[in-house]
Amino acid sequence: MDFQGKSVVITGGATGIGFALAKRIGAAGARIILFEPRADKLAEAVAALGDFGIEALSVAGDVTDAAAVEALADFAWAEHGRADAIIANAGVGGVRTEILDTDDAAARALIEVNFWGVWNCIRTFGRRFREDGLPAAIYATASENGLFNAVRTNGGIYVSSKHAVVGLMDTLRNEAPGNIEVGVIIPGWVKSDMTRHAAPAMDADAFADRIVPQMEAGQFYLVSHPYNVVRMEERWAEAYAAFARYAPREPGDEAMDVALFVERMRSQR
Repeated sequence: MDFQGKSVVITGGATGIGFALAKRIGAAGARIILFEPRADKLAEAVAALGDFGIEALSVAGDVTDAAAVEALADFAWAEHGRADAIIANAGVGGVRTEILDTDDAAARALIEVNFWGVWNCIRTFGRRFREDGLPAAIYATASENGLFNAVRTNGGIYVSSKHAVVGLMDTLRNEAPGNIEVGVIIPGWVKSDMTRHAAPAMDADAFADRIVPQMEAGQFYLVSHPYNVVRMEERWAEAYAAFARYAPREPGDEAMDVALFVERMRSQR
């Protein structure tokens, strides 16, 4: 994705990671459209981007409302002829209880934003991108918690939502037509409204400086925090050890797996 002259929509774009990406992508020549519920924060962000010489507009709305996301797409097509990229970045945290003690309503509210909000964005914009056949890109912000459990306790619903986003985007990249690039953003600890208390967190602008060149290079995993590989190796070493002990590779097991898959598919018709 060459962002020069492109129209880029960023949800959750008024603060934190979204705003840092808006600055960095805008500096690369893109026209920015920000989307989130807080009209006051949007106005501040658009004004700040203007101070950097970046063309920016905003729409107030909620990613959990499919009609609002459709209206956002209508706005982008009306203002710029089309959108060239969507960054489904809006997300929430805040449910910091053990799984067995988590309030159902709070858990569902988090999933509504972190998963269904992404779902609404990628389907609404993705269908339009597929229809016009022009070069486009779909990105979604997951988390290091989509690759392993960085939050090992008191965050099960948040971790689950980010695992779901990684799985969703991994499937989308196999299904999307050739004109659509797909990428999943994997932040570690980055300074934002959710982590403003966290002194060790990576500066959001430094994060964007790492992520945007990877977008421009067409990468799928858009990564930032080097130590993540240690935690990933720990997770997969445990899984590999379980397979080695209880389900080691056998001659012809690949062919057997394919045959079982085909048989299951036939039985479901």
